[in-house]
Parts: sequence; structure tokens; C-alpha cells
Amino acid sequence: MASSIVTIPKKVSGGEELVVIPRKQYETLLRRQKVVPVIKMTSTQKKDLEEARREYKKGEYITLEQLEHELGITPKKTH
Repeated sequence: MASSIVTIPKKVSGGEELVVIPRKQYETLLRRQKVVPVIKMTSTQKKDLEEARREYKKGEYITLEQLEHELGITPKKTH
């Protein structure tokens, strides 16, 4: 399916950025929101996320396997 891009003039949208999608996709999005609600982050959570992203970019993280090893957890093998 080919996608169309529509630009809404800022004077019509009140200066907000708008996205136009087909009704079917919009309805699918609404159904999914009911299953997975969108929760707004607090300012502290936003700061923590930004810090985590900076640390990740610097390579300051450990893998899940490293964490399991440090905690003495033996992961279950799946086949």
C-alpha cells in the first residue's frame, strides 16, 4: 500500500505538528492503546532516561548475561 504524506498548515493546526493517517490505521491504534495504555513519565523519570541513554552511548552498561552472573542466577535454557 502506498503512503500519502499530507502537510497541515500551522495556522490551521494552531501551530501544532499533526499526523494524518488512514481511518483504519487510526482505529487499530485506538484498539491497541486500550491494551497497552500510554503512561506519561514524570520529570524525574525523564531525567533518569536521558542519563541512561548517555551512559549507554558511552558504553557504560552490562549485558543481561553479566547481570545474571553477578547475581548468581542460572538462566533457564529454552529449546
